Amino acid sequence: MQTIVVTGGTGLVGKKLVAELVQKNYHVIILTRSLDNIEKQKNVEYALWNVKNETIDIDAIQKADAIIHLAGAGVMDKKWDANYMLEIEESRTKSSALLIKTLQNNTHKVKVIVSSSAIGWYGEDKLSNHYFVETDKADDGFLGKVCSKWEQSIEAATALNIRVCKLRTGIVLSNAGGAYKEFKTSIKYGIAAILGNGKQMVSWIHIDDLCRQFIFAIENETMSGSYNAVAPNPVDNKALTLTIANTIRGKFYIPVYVPTFVLKLMLGKRSIEILKSATISSDKIKASGFTFLYPSILSAVAALEKK
Repeated sequence: MQTIVVTGGTGLVGKKLVAELVQKNYHVIILTRSLDNIEKQKNVEYALWNVKNETIDIDAIQKADAIIHLAGAGVMDKKWDANYMLEIEESRTKSSALLIKTLQNNTHKVKVIVSSSAIGWYGEDKLSNHYFVETDKADDGFLGKVCSKWEQSIEAATALNIRVCKLRTGIVLSNAGGAYKEFKTSIKYGIAAILGNGKQMVSWIHIDDLCRQFIFAIENETMSGSYNAVAPNPVDNKALTLTIANTIRGKFYIPVYVPTFVLKLMLGKRSIEILKSATISSDKIKASGFTFLYPSILSAVAALEKK
């Protein structure tokens, strides 16, 4: 039984991923800031770390065969003031640095690190029918710079002869929270809220496929570098919203456009990501041998609504 250390294991993706790892007979150690209110599970244990204080349970790292690094402050959780923007960056880069420092200074058997990244790496669509690919440079905006520093911070593990994969995650669709829950909020009341003009492309992924990609990257020794963790068929915001509305309510809803200025008033700088159109290619991860359970938005929404 291999041991996987998971950072961010109590978050939206982390909880689902830990369950999938256990189902596949991995032993999981979740790095956490507190042992209060932890959920006891078979083949799951918890170990303490504190990124700000630069402390970590070294024994946990020494037990690990692999590390999955998900830790990072939620991008949409709070207003983007100077303090929170710094927290978004440092929660990612400093947590990576603590892992690298621990591996450098202690004996270990870690063979691979799979780190989360994000499609915030990419900028705005400028050409029709153009897909961003992994070799495209990072955007000059806030999230592009954060993603660049994030990936660089974990890439340092390659100097320790550790294989490193970085999954640039798209908009995660899950019943447990995140974007999908927000899309459904107004639909429950018969309102399909289309954001802005609704034409901005959304590069999404079903949470089951995302968790399978993390495990696939652990198990596939030929994988290294950056991969776009998005479904093969991105859709515009209007199509996404109406697909969810049709699945949940049939014809019993009213499409309503939420004006751009309203979103900017409500979300401030965060509205940039809501309104940005980014069409991302999944060709590289498909070429590695990964197959999607939910390649289309219709299949993904249908599966979510069955659960």
